[in-house]
Amino acid sequence: MTEDYRIDNLDKTILTALQADARTPYAELAKRNGVSPGTVHVRIEKMKQAGIITSAQVMVDPKKLGYQVCCFIGINLKTAGDYPDVLKQLQALPEVVEAYYTTGHYSIFTKILTRNIDALHHLLVHQIQSIEQIQSTETLLSLQQPIHRQINP
Repeated sequence: MTEDYRIDNLDKTILTALQADARTPYAELAKRNGVSPGTVHVRIEKMKQAGIITSAQVMVDPKKLGYQVCCFIGINLKTAGDYPDVLKQLQALPEVVEAYYTTGHYSIFTKILTRNIDALHHLLVHQIQSIEQIQSTETLLSLQQPIHRQINP
């Protein structure tokens, strides 16, 4: 991995286009930017090697798949040393779609998607709060997500 790779304006333009549609052909990116498809290919490969591009994914709308509840759960651990074991247990729960090790009020902050409130209740009581190393939790329900975007390159 090349950690000191610096992106230029062409790289930024390529990244912005791929963030909008990762399936954009290299030839199309080349045409838009007045360079050869080979140049686009080399630039993308360099950004992959540098760890700037980490993947190309299909984004789905969770609500269209039946996940009607989005919430955030702040988790307080009994001790900081419990973090690795709790993280393993949270990773085993498919409803946990994001987790962050944080400073401040919570040790771990998670994003959860469930099909309904009953499923959230079951997840909280029978799976998350039953993890022995968890001292307490706080749940915040998301009412809507008015902003959802990638970072600008």
